[in-house]
Formats: sequence, structure tokens, C-alpha cells
Amino acid sequence: MLTEKLWHMAQIGAEWVLYLLIILSVISIAVMIERALYFWRAKADLETMRLLLRKSLERGGPQHAIRRFKDDQGVPATILCEALDAASDGADAAEERAIGVRSEQKFRLEKGLVYLGTLGNNAPFVGLFGTVLGIINAFRDLTGTQLQMAGSKIMGSISEALVATAVGLMVALPAVVAFNYFQRKVKGVLTESDVLLHDLLSYLRGREAQEPTFSQPEMVSSQSMRSASSLSMQGVPAHTSDEVHQR
Repeated sequence: MLTEKLWHMAQIGAEWVLYLLIILSVISIAVMIERALYFWRAKADLETMRLLLRKSLERGGPQHAIRRFKDDQGVPATILCEALDAASDGADAAEERAIGVRSEQKFRLEKGLVYLGTLGNNAPFVGLFGTVLGIINAFRDLTGTQLQMAGSKIMGSISEALVATAVGLMVALPAVVAFNYFQRKVKGVLTESDVLLHDLLSYLRGREAQEPTFSQPEMVSSQSMRSASSLSMQGVPAHTSDEVHQR
């Protein structure tokens, strides 16, 4: 019973698989174009940005650097501005803010890449599925065919069925290449962001080392405390006890 149902389903043929692969291919091309334009707009000159950051920090500190980078829409500048905004709370606060924004930007950078990776891994299997359907139909057509005609008919049917496998491979290969390329671009952009962040953290930690925030309290000797306590019990004012101790 179940075999007969599957047999009837297979009679649909492999043509719909080819249409499916074509649709998936069109979507993958659209994702590739969108990601290529995104990374082209997001590209930045790392050496120029590092030099600009150092000069801005030397001239006016983090606030001056924010004004220099706030109009830049690139990922490295976005992460850097968030860290600069938290720089007044110290290097650790700036680093934590940058880590959070980095995760958010990484998610945006990888938009659409999951589709390319999935298509690259599974398109050959979709094509193979179409080939299997075609071969099933080829053997179905052999029923009732004379033996001398069977050879040519089955060869023609199988050759048509193999088209689905070929199309699946054609769809998968560009998707895999694009996926690997864009993954490398994501790593490159995040590396540039990390370089700028470490430059900022180096400046902040150096400034914290030069400007201690805690002072040591003056220690009062136990002898002075006892003298002040003794004089206060005798009715001598506190300021007089200090004078007596100095004498």
C-alpha cells in the first residue's frame, strides 16, 4: 500500500526539481549581490583610521575622537564609537560595551550567509533526488515496452534524469564559493574593529596608570590618639590637645 503511494508520487517526475533549483539559484544570486554591495560600502582604510584615532585621542581625548568617527557608518567605526562613549567609565567599561556591539554587528555581517551555506551543502542532494525520480519513471516507462526497444529508451530516460544532478552541482558550487568568500570578509571586518579597539584600550589603560584615583589617608599615631583622649577627659578642647602634642 505505502509502496504504491510512493510510486504515484514519483510519477510527478523530476521537472519540478529543476524549477526548484532554478528558484534557489536566483535567490542565492540575489544574496550574493546584496552582500557584495554591503561589504563594498563597509570597507575601510585601517591604517588611516588608526592614525586618525591616535591623533584625536592626543588632541582631545575620547570625546574628540567620537566627533571624528560618528559620521562613519562602517562596522569598525560603529564599534569604536560605542567604546569611546563608555571610555569615561574606564577601559573595562569600554571593552564590555565594544564586545556587546561587536556581537550585534557580527550578526548583521553574516546576514544571508546561512542560506548560502545551506544551499551549497544541500543543492547536490536536491539534484540527486530529481535524478532518482527520473530513473524511477524511466523504469516505469519500460513496462510494456518490447525488449529490443528497452536499451535505447532507458538510456534516454536516464540521461534526462541526470540533468537534475548536474543542475544541483551548478547551483551548489557558486554558493559554496560565495559563502567562503563572505565568511573571510566578515573575519576581516571584525579584525579591523579589534585592532582599533585595542588601540583605544591601550590609551585608556595608560591614562589610568598615570592618574591614580585613590589617595592614601594620613595615619594618626596611637600616642596622639591617647593624648587627645586623656586631655578631652580633663576638659581640654581638642584643638588644644593638638598644640600640646606638637610641643
